[in-house]
Amino acid sequence: MGTGDSPREKGMDGAIRDQLWARIAALDVRAPYAPVADLAGGVEAIRRIAHAHGLAPAVTVTHFIDRALSRSGGTATVHGWLTMLTDAVASERQDFETANHFATVCSARLAG
Repeated sequence: MGTGDSPREKGMDGAIRDQLWARIAALDVRAPYAPVADLAGGVEAIRRIAHAHGLAPAVTVTHFIDRALSRSGGTATVHGWLTMLTDAVASERQDFETANHFATVCSARLAG
């Protein structure tokens, strides 16, 4: 997709975003009780769907969530990450610049 293109301009309907938001909400509810491997599997499923539908910022955020999960050693706190992922799915801009912006924010969060 080019700069400024949105998935809606490419014919993607809101059902994909709704599906992703439902998956994110389900992960958020399970997060305090689920093993990290289960959370990682849920994030991977979201990544595949987002990638298939051109949601570049969401794909970017899922990569950072994976890093955060692998660093946590089984004590992942992912609520803030899932909030960021929700924002990435909601983003009207699905271009390299927007994905890069999310990467910058995620990098700062991961470092801090």
